[in-house]
Order: sequence, then structure tokens, then C-alpha cells
Amino acid sequence: MGSDFFTTASKVNGSMNLLKSAALLARAELAAPVRSLRNRQLSREGKSPMGVSFYHRVADTHPNDWTLSRAEFSRHVDYCQASFELIGLDELQRRVDKCDCTRATVTFTFDDGYAENCDFALPLLAERQIPCVYFVAIDHVKYGRPFPHDVQAGVPLAPNTLQQLRDIADSGIEIGLHTRNHVDFSQGSDPTVVHHEITTAKDELEQMIGRPVRYFAVPYGLPQHLTQTVIDAVHGCGMLGFCSAFGSYNIVGRDSFHIRRFHGDPNFSRMRNWLSFDPHKLRREPEVKYTLTRGHASQRPSGNAGTAINRIAVGL
Repeated sequence: MGSDFFTTASKVNGSMNLLKSAALLARAELAAPVRSLRNRQLSREGKSPMGVSFYHRVADTHPNDWTLSRAEFSRHVDYCQASFELIGLDELQRRVDKCDCTRATVTFTFDDGYAENCDFALPLLAERQIPCVYFVAIDHVKYGRPFPHDVQAGVPLAPNTLQQLRDIADSGIEIGLHTRNHVDFSQGSDPTVVHHEITTAKDELEQMIGRPVRYFAVPYGLPQHLTQTVIDAVHGCGMLGFCSAFGSYNIVGRDSFHIRRFHGDPNFSRMRNWLSFDPHKLRREPEVKYTLTRGHASQRPSGNAGTAINRIAVGL
């Protein structure tokens, strides 16, 4: 096929994306009064939804699907700071457990660990004292190894260095674990591999930064990656919760060990739609079932961490 075909296809795809964005914006604008009324009612009842957005890289160079520009990220931060209560993951879990959230909240998180995040995004959050958990794949940090998806794209972007991680932690941003090697647990959850990627990786990361590691973000974060073996490892080594990435909200009275997140979308219309608490998103949330074993090392008091003698079932 000639280049004209691909040029035309690209223009068509671009036009379709613009149409979808316009349709989403129109739907959100039409639904805004109803959503606003519903959110005020939820607030009065102490049931305000809690959103957790995740990002990967903020930079003005080498744009790709997992990068926001500085201007785009600034717009997200400004909007969230003006419109929501910004809280940490520990406070989110407390509100879920206590069934008490009187204002819609947002929590910022990052996955992977890109060096450029230290140039703008993280200093911005630290300067404004906005809570954030920064999840890193530690072997990429230790060995300066670019992520495979960047290598495949022909742009081997630099991961964070160990000194950067320590500086990030010193600035007040919490460091979390994202495995050693950004593994895909949907391809298998051999207990030996999981132990190496989670349990011993947590211990090593704590030694690297001189601080406790309390949270884990599952690479890719879709239901097929949230295996029982993975969750057992997270719970068993004393971490307080795991983060998914398939897109949903955190609601009071649910299981707080599973922290639902949505993508910090560079399309601001889509991002605002997420932040307005779109009920369609909640209804389409996939089912994730697992069990937690009582008596593991988790230090966070929780009303949902186990009330049966042996194991409890946890669903959505």
C-alpha cells in the first residue's frame, strides 16, 4: 500500500477521535447537572467517590501514549486542586473502611519510574504538598535498564536512578513497588517468580530508600493480572494494599485492600468525565474476586481485612 493510504487512514482515525471526544464532552455536559446533584447527595451521606489517577511519564520530548506534556499535567493538577480534596492512599483506605467520605477526592500515582518525572511533575506535586505514591520497577532503577516497550518503540527512555528515588522520597512523595522487572503476571504466577518480584523486591526497595514500602501497583493492572498468588504475596509481606489499573472508583464500604485507579488521560474531556464520577464506568467495572488470609503481616487496621476464622472472600 502506498503512503497516501496511510496518510488518509491517519486523518480518518484523527477525525474519529475528535468526534468521539466531542460526543463525550457533549454527554458529560448534558449529564453535569444530574451528576452534580447526585454527588452532593453522596457527599451528605458520607459516600463521596474517591478517584485515584495514574500516570507514567510527564515530558515535552518523545510523545507517546503513556506520556503527558507538562502543560497537560499542570492542567490536571490545577483542576484537581481546585475541585477536589487531595489525599494519600492511606487516608483513602481509612475512609473506605469507615464509610465516611463527605467530599470527592483524588489521589495521584505514577507507575514505572521515568527519569524525566523528576524534571517537572514530581517537583510540582512536592512544591504544592500534594500526596502522591510513585511506583517503581526496581531492577530498571538498579541497572539503568530502559523498559521493553520503549526499546521496542525505538526510544529507550531513561528510568530513574537510585539517587533520584531517594530525592523523591526526601521531598515527601511516597515510593511504592511495581515489581522488579515489570512482569506480566497474566502469563503465569509461579510462586517462586512472584516471591522474587514482590516479596524480596519489597525488602530490597526498602533498603535502597531507607523507608517502608507500603503499596504495590500490579503491572498492567487488568483483571487477568490480579491473580490470587500475586495478592497473597502483597498481603503476606505486609504491604497495605495493591493498585489495579482497569479504570474504576473507590467507594465507601468496599474492600479497601484493592485500590482502583483510572488513567490520567491527556484528553482533558475524558479526564473531566472520569472526575465527574461517571456511573457508566462503575456499572461496567469488571469483577475481581480473591481471598485474604487472616494473620498476615499487614499493619493497617481494616474493617474489611478478615472477619472469618480462616479466609474471607472479597469481591467488587
